[in-house]
Amino acid sequence: MRTSRRALLLGAAATPTVLLLSPAWAKGIYDQGASNTGIKIGNTNPYSGPASSYSSLGHCETAYWKMVNDKGGINGRKIDFISLDDGYSPPKTVEMVRQLVEDDGVFCCFNTLGTPTNTAVHEYFNRMKVPQLYVASGASKWGDPKHFPWTMGFQPDYRTEAIIYAKHILATVKKPRIGVLYQNDDYGKDYFEGFKAGLGKQADLITMATTYETTDPTVDSQTIQLSSSGANVYFIIAIPKFAAQTLRRAGALGWKPVRYLNNVSSSVTATMQPAGFDNCEGTITGLYLMDPTDHQWDGNEDMKTWRAFMAKYMPGANTADGNYIYAYAVSYLMEQTLKKCGDTLTRANLMKQAASFHRFKVPLLLPGITVSTSPTDFYPLQAVRLARFTKGTWKLFGDVRSHESV
Repeated sequence: MRTSRRALLLGAAATPTVLLLSPAWAKGIYDQGASNTGIKIGNTNPYSGPASSYSSLGHCETAYWKMVNDKGGINGRKIDFISLDDGYSPPKTVEMVRQLVEDDGVFCCFNTLGTPTNTAVHEYFNRMKVPQLYVASGASKWGDPKHFPWTMGFQPDYRTEAIIYAKHILATVKKPRIGVLYQNDDYGKDYFEGFKAGLGKQADLITMATTYETTDPTVDSQTIQLSSSGANVYFIIAIPKFAAQTLRRAGALGWKPVRYLNNVSSSVTATMQPAGFDNCEGTITGLYLMDPTDHQWDGNEDMKTWRAFMAKYMPGANTADGNYIYAYAVSYLMEQTLKKCGDTLTRANLMKQAASFHRFKVPLLLPGITVSTSPTDFYPLQAVRLARFTKGTWKLFGDVRSHESV
């Protein structure tokens, strides 16, 4: 993985050109970043900054592509995976993505992390006709092929997830009075709007909603305000650093509402452990991937394969961190998408193949959850199962809940 790059001249970018190679001396049809021997893939990830707990994603994806190369690559082509640190800063993301596309000449970008950061380069990718594939964010905007045909998400969208929580609260909590903490950007607002939509005419059950900025040192003051609001339900829409802070602070205050935590902060090591397991007991989230701390999966073949991969390619890494599960699963999907391209490695064909999965089984997805896409459906995953944090791990309960059931 390269973490520093040569300077980029920020001039007007040329439109990528498809290069047609004669079968007499070459084996395929290529766009920029792909050839007979290799494929360049770009990535941005917060190896530093407020969301640095997600650095494990980039490290694991780097290891995954090393494994792929050790096995001979994709249809005989080695992967050059270039992952750059954007610090979860949108201006930095713009700089890094332009560098990847215009200087490094990547074929596509894969699993770039964050809603505000990806938003900053959303139009750029589509203007340049460079795939922004399997975005590491659940914002609903990544599933809009009519207006943004070069962008596709991966995980269940935030709006659907939040609606599921709202419906569960209405069905299970007597006289709910709801407090909400959310990040003051597109990520937090997407969740919050979905949550209000799920409550429908009962949105006035939200007694208080407060925000935080990623530049804030803590969310202690917000947590104190929410605890004093009379709320007996607490929906936490926060990245791991701030989710851990508010869970820990609520525990110190003796405030014990029914807690719902957004999936992106469900990592046991990144959120629950720093918050203190006692302060997290009973918290509810939605999962779509197997959790490595849940011993019911110990005998599962996918989990065994993942653990063998971790032992060989990431020795010493904390295998309780669910981010490694996510990175492995999304990298597998990307690998299979590239394989489907065969020897036609054009950006248009890559998007065509990404939009042609039907109930595809990706390792480590929960039973009953598969990947389906189409030219008009850019939401690969649209289902979760609810889980409750119990004695240091997530315990699943209930059936699979999908966008069709909300």
